[in-house]
Amino acid sequence: VCFCFPAVNKRLKYISLAVLVVQNASLILSIRYVRTLPGDRFFTTSAVVMAEVLKVLTFNVKETVLFLVDSIVFQYKDTLKMSVPSLIYTLQNNLQYVAISNLPAASFQVTYQLKILTTALFSVLMLRKSLSRVQWVSLLLLFAGVAIVQATFKINSSNQNYMVGLVAVVISCLSSGFAGVYFEKILKGSSASVWVRNVQLGIFGTALGMLGLWWNDGAAVAEHGFLFGYTNMVWCVIFNQAFGGLLVAVVVKYADNILKGFATSFSIIVSTVLSIYLFSFHVDLLFTVGAGLVIGAVYMYSLPKAAGSSSSSLISSSSSSASSVLPRTDGGAELEAFLPKSVLVK
Repeated sequence: VCFCFPAVNKRLKYISLAVLVVQNASLILSIRYVRTLPGDRFFTTSAVVMAEVLKVLTFNVKETVLFLVDSIVFQYKDTLKMSVPSLIYTLQNNLQYVAISNLPAASFQVTYQLKILTTALFSVLMLRKSLSRVQWVSLLLLFAGVAIVQATFKINSSNQNYMVGLVAVVISCLSSGFAGVYFEKILKGSSASVWVRNVQLGIFGTALGMLGLWWNDGAAVAEHGFLFGYTNMVWCVIFNQAFGGLLVAVVVKYADNILKGFATSFSIIVSTVLSIYLFSFHVDLLFTVGAGLVIGAVYMYSLPKAAGSSSSSLISSSSSSASSVLPRTDGGAELEAFLPKSVLVK
């Protein structure tokens, strides 16, 4: 099909990237919007659980039931391996709500790109991957750009806590990097398909999300109900989160890493511009410079390595051979959207 309809695949590539930009930007902005509205606030822990439930329900019911019996009864040890990334991603999902509640949408979007740095470092340490000089330079630029953006932040509301938001997004980036690389290592060391692993992640994510809900909001949920504070906009956020994981499957199939880098960079610009009109976000020279460095770093990191060293060739060969069965994790964003996520925001 791919050889018979190149024009169709090319069209799908750019359509999927355009939808990805809209999904990334709209998710961050909508979460920021619903978390700053006056009135009753929904429980973010319940939103994380609902997003996981929706992801699991998108799979074929019959195949899912048969899989559950096989994996839980006969392959429970293998399934337990997925509890580690599920636990970390459940933590990340909740932390992202905390971060977006305390940071402007544009600042969060820029700072969250630190996940590229953490994923790269964990890939080097855990998977023994090598990075090109351009990629190392891009990581330095990324860190510098994020630091500049944070230096421009000013607290405009008594309901926001800058340090809480910053710590939440940094821990979220660390967890995203580690869990993404851990998940890649499991996939490459197992014959199980990405679909199987995604169902396992969704099941654990739902269970752990319920545990987090009970621990953090148990008394309030018992008093007000699981869906307390839910509005049409909150449901849109939850569906957007679940949709993001499915969308990346299309993007991974039809696009490449360079174009995904462009999409990520453009979503930062879209979020910033819309934040000016929606939240009266002020863009000054330092923020522009910092965001520009981050956007450039994202693109630089996504550039393919120059042919040269044998180690680079080996890694490129390994990546290309696996690209048909699992999303690449060079930047963390591609694989992350397959996993339980909140915001997952790419």
